[in-house]
Amino acid sequence: MIMYTLDEIGKSVSEIFKTKWSRRKGIVVPESDSLQLGNDAVVLDGAVLYADLKGSTNLVSEYKDYFAAEIYKSFLVTACSVIRRNDGVVTSFDGDRVMAVFIGDYKCSNATKAGLQLFSAVKIINEKLSQQYPMCAYKIDYAAGIDVSNLFVVRTGIRGSNDLAWIGNAANIAAKLSEIRGQVGKTFITERVYSKMSDSSKYASPDKTRNMWRPIAINILGQMVYESDWWWNF
Repeated sequence: MIMYTLDEIGKSVSEIFKTKWSRRKGIVVPESDSLQLGNDAVVLDGAVLYADLKGSTNLVSEYKDYFAAEIYKSFLVTACSVIRRNDGVVTSFDGDRVMAVFIGDYKCSNATKAGLQLFSAVKIINEKLSQQYPMCAYKIDYAAGIDVSNLFVVRTGIRGSNDLAWIGNAANIAAKLSEIRGQVGKTFITERVYSKMSDSSKYASPDKTRNMWRPIAINILGQMVYESDWWWNF
């Protein structure tokens, strides 16, 4: 077992501050082993989607452990499938929450489409849940947040225990959007996502008279927030 003294930790931190960063432009979403543990970074423009299961604390405390595990697995497996279906890359899990990154010319359109399709998919989960547990009133609820920005991707931690860190406004704001509660919508996006997505991800009709998104009275770091309670069938 490796033990670290305060002096060794201090030397390691000093090395981080002193070492010049090596950075390169990313053309694909990086994996952990494509980056060094030193000051090595990939920079890319990406749309970040967070999908967060609502009410997980009560779920764990009020229901059987196996039931809570089934809900977690059903939601996360479904979210990952929808993300991959829309050319997104799942980058991390945090308990009941999944993070994904979309890149390329259609990143905002693909990410928002994934958010709307997740709404359809959760409806299917709840139907299957009712069939399996007809006497149970529990229904999966969630929120998905999406933002877009430059991302500075680094590998953090120590040898044998490390992961990628996604540094940028999109990662922080998408996570905050997925925590919105008390709104009608299930999918929340920033104004910059709204301005960059295609009309097919914005309007439900060719004549653009039925907008699937509406602004709400929430502002995060100067960005107006839009919500949608529309779902996109597969």
